[in-house]
Amino acid sequence: MRNEGCFPTMDLLRSEPMQLAQLIIPIESAHRSISYLGDLGLFQFKDLNADKSPFQRTYAAQIKRCGEMARTLRLFKEQMVKAGVSPSTLSTRDNNIDLESLEVKLRELEAELLEINANNEKLQHSYNELLEYKLVLEKVGEFFSSAQKTAVAHQRELQNQTTAEGTIDSPLLLEQETTTYPLKQVKLGFISGLVHREKSIPLERVLFRATRGNVFLKQTAVEHPVLDPLTGEKVDKNVFVVFYSGERVSSKILKICDAFGANRYPFSDDLSKQFHIITEVSGRLSELKTTIDVGLLHWRTLLQTIGYHYEQWSLLLKKEKSIYHTLNMLSINVTKKCLLAEGWCPVFATSEIHKVLQQATLDSSSQAGAIFQVLQTKDSPPTYFCTNKFTSPFQEIVDAYGVAKYREANPGVYTIITFPFLFAVMFGDWGHGICLLLAALYFIIRERKFSSQKLGDILEMAFGGRYVILMMALFSIYTGLIYNEFFSIPFELFGPSAYRCRDPSCRDATTIGLIKVRDTYSFGLDPKWHGSRSELPFLNSLKMKMSILLGVSQMNLGIILSYYNAKYFENNINIRHQFVPQMIFLNSLFGYLSLLIIVKWCTGSKADLYHVIIYMFLSPTDDLGENQLFVGQKFLQLVLLLSALVAVPWMLLPKPFLLKKQHQERHQGQSYSLLYSAEEDPLEPESQSIPLDHEDFEFSEVFVHQLIHTIEFVLGAVSNTASYLRLWALSLAHSELSSVFYDKVLLLAWGFNNTIVLIVGIVVFISATVGVLLLMETLSAFLHALRLHWVEFQNKFYEGDGYKFDPFSFALIADEDEL
Repeated sequence: MRNEGCFPTMDLLRSEPMQLAQLIIPIESAHRSISYLGDLGLFQFKDLNADKSPFQRTYAAQIKRCGEMARTLRLFKEQMVKAGVSPSTLSTRDNNIDLESLEVKLRELEAELLEINANNEKLQHSYNELLEYKLVLEKVGEFFSSAQKTAVAHQRELQNQTTAEGTIDSPLLLEQETTTYPLKQVKLGFISGLVHREKSIPLERVLFRATRGNVFLKQTAVEHPVLDPLTGEKVDKNVFVVFYSGERVSSKILKICDAFGANRYPFSDDLSKQFHIITEVSGRLSELKTTIDVGLLHWRTLLQTIGYHYEQWSLLLKKEKSIYHTLNMLSINVTKKCLLAEGWCPVFATSEIHKVLQQATLDSSSQAGAIFQVLQTKDSPPTYFCTNKFTSPFQEIVDAYGVAKYREANPGVYTIITFPFLFAVMFGDWGHGICLLLAALYFIIRERKFSSQKLGDILEMAFGGRYVILMMALFSIYTGLIYNEFFSIPFELFGPSAYRCRDPSCRDATTIGLIKVRDTYSFGLDPKWHGSRSELPFLNSLKMKMSILLGVSQMNLGIILSYYNAKYFENNINIRHQFVPQMIFLNSLFGYLSLLIIVKWCTGSKADLYHVIIYMFLSPTDDLGENQLFVGQKFLQLVLLLSALVAVPWMLLPKPFLLKKQHQERHQGQSYSLLYSAEEDPLEPESQSIPLDHEDFEFSEVFVHQLIHTIEFVLGAVSNTASYLRLWALSLAHSELSSVFYDKVLLLAWGFNNTIVLIVGIVVFISATVGVLLLMETLSAFLHALRLHWVEFQNKFYEGDGYKFDPFSFALIADEDEL
């Protein structure tokens, strides 16, 4: 839980002391009191009306009003997005505005905006219709003009044939036929309009079948998409004209056109009328365009005015809605003159709560002041760690596993150091560490800007963990200097190498070909070891043993913290019969192995530690021979082996019998002072999982539980130590991948002596380094460090079955996106 204004206790390992408080608030100052408590953000209200539905609560009408205003603000937000207007974050705060005036203002603005939208829609609909009408006039006019020219040419050809004289080919009866049967001209009707292009072919087929082929359809495509008057969307359309004869056919065509969603427009075959209509339509289009532009300008201006105050109105509405939701959690007393509230708050916040309640009484001119009193309870308090922007992401890493129960030892304090350090052990390269450092510094420098922006999911996660990345980068630079690796390249940063080649042929030889000519390299791995055949076996040995040392140290820290928990809760049983045998068992085996590693490093012995540990169990009485590292080692191994064997029944047997004895003493009246509830028993914090019913004590169930716990610890000590070898494996994998990219990509491209190949090689090297080593390997090392903390470290002492302190805070409400 982050709170910049908190005053935490000096005990960083424990959550803040909490208390259950009762507030008695007069009704006239209730709203202002809750508002001031929301500004303070240190009081978690309990719902005293849990048996009532939302509609049965006192302030349901006010919440409904807030919901209606939230709907209006969402409408404004949609319109601003449509217009490309962003809410201003630099608006002047109007502190005099309240919920009632905001409601009136929003209602007026909504009515004005809806009226503008309705007018703009009508104007746009008319404009789109006239635009389609103009297209029909142009395209159909071209049809008629083309048809008229064709008819005139055909008539002239026919006249030339009928006026031919004295030719043998002239029909003898032509004159008689033309005078006896004169040509009858039929007047055809026509319908014109536009139809969707994908519907044009089906329309033609349906018209042909419905009229049995007694129509003539002519259509052409419009070059550009047009705005449909009904939907307002741009679609591809065709202009069509249908010629027909008869009223019955006309009614069929009209029905078919309506069924296909075709827009019909009138057309005159008179050229003078066509010109007049086109001129009139063009004039109306120009007028509508001007009117629409003015309307859109007015619409955009109104939205800019709304956007200038949108953030303030949105925040005010969120606050008011949350205040009324909180007021609904309070109960009204019989006289209905005051409200009763209960909730949790930190002990250090008592004086601050008194101050804000007194200020609310003065500001609301209430005759009676609010009353604050502490209640005694057996309920488990929430967990509250007072963190800041640096420690908050580390605490979130712990909370993702489970929230600490009240006053339980907090692993987040150690996670600040151990998590980035274990990451760096797997990611050790000071070149890659510098890249991570630059990324973290970029987020930190632009922290204020990014905090006010909405980022994507991945970028939001990276920005939230910017200080975690910073610590991981710093430790990666440190371990990279120890490994002496800069993108897999060694440098003589701390002086010259202590070795040199005995002869020119020793470059690829083992270290037998190297002779020591000066003092040992002052810090980290000697650069001469890089490139020798013995480099990988040496790094294998170094990193493997270092992983074991780190793992045993962290597991010992976990057991010490379990002792710290037991001592705090005055659990003497766990101190004597859990902490002591656990420490003995772990350090008799793996603590001794760590000691052997350190002694071997200090003495330079060539003893085989694998042989020592294996035969410590198989043949503990045999002579160690050349594997002996110090005097008395054999006797010490026998003592440690016997201690480990004794520790197992010590963990298993005493605790169930002592718990049974305690239970019997309680019911015999010999220790009434130990009558606690199961969840508050200071002698047994594990009472939630071990039943201690006063009427029935199941010894077999307690014994089985303790047996499972003992087996889990014994097997876990072995498996967890082996699990820490992932530090060694991932470190070598990272180093080898970096070396492959450098040798097989960059150096290989450099050897071609070709500029293009070199550029391609550099691009591939950078892409592989960023994509694989800086992204994938970073994520892999992060997840493995996370597992080591959650499983191998925290399972020694951390239960994580608490719940977070969730205060009523306007700071948290302001971060919410939805109204």
